Amino acid sequence: PVYSISFHRDGSLLATGGLDSYCRVWDLRTGRAVLFLEGHLKSVLSCDFAPDGYHLGTGSEDNSCKIWDLRQHKSIYSIPAHNNMVTYCKFAGTPNNSMLLTASYDSTAKVWSHKGWMPLKSLSGHDNKVMCVDCSWDKKYIVTASYDRTFKLWTNKSIS
Repeated sequence: PVYSISFHRDGSLLATGGLDSYCRVWDLRTGRAVLFLEGHLKSVLSCDFAPDGYHLGTGSEDNSCKIWDLRQHKSIYSIPAHNNMVTYCKFAGTPNNSMLLTASYDSTAKVWSHKGWMPLKSLSGHDNKVMCVDCSWDKKYIVTASYDRTFKLWTNKSIS
């Protein structure tokens, strides 16, 4: 099965992640897979194109998040992101000022800075696995959704 899907910002590419532990990048003009990204040890649950269009983030059941360089066709960062599976990864920001958000079964979401993908903040407060995370366009708010049947809205002050 396919667990995740993401459009490239120009609409020509699509990334998918699935049970087989691979991420594929598809050319929508031809319908063919043009990149086959191998490196996760377990299922890829999430994928998202970076705002710069040249990178892709993937989150996996192997508790890690990988950053892929689409020009080099390889993983350039492997982030030991969480203590349990990474259910969601999402880029936020602009091409010159982006951050990465991850959500996990460990009941947290995390915010990562672009240079070296260092953790900026761990967002704790849910009583169960965090399934999804997103950021407002102006980066003032982050929202998380959890199996505890709640969503939480985090302000920039709680992130910084």
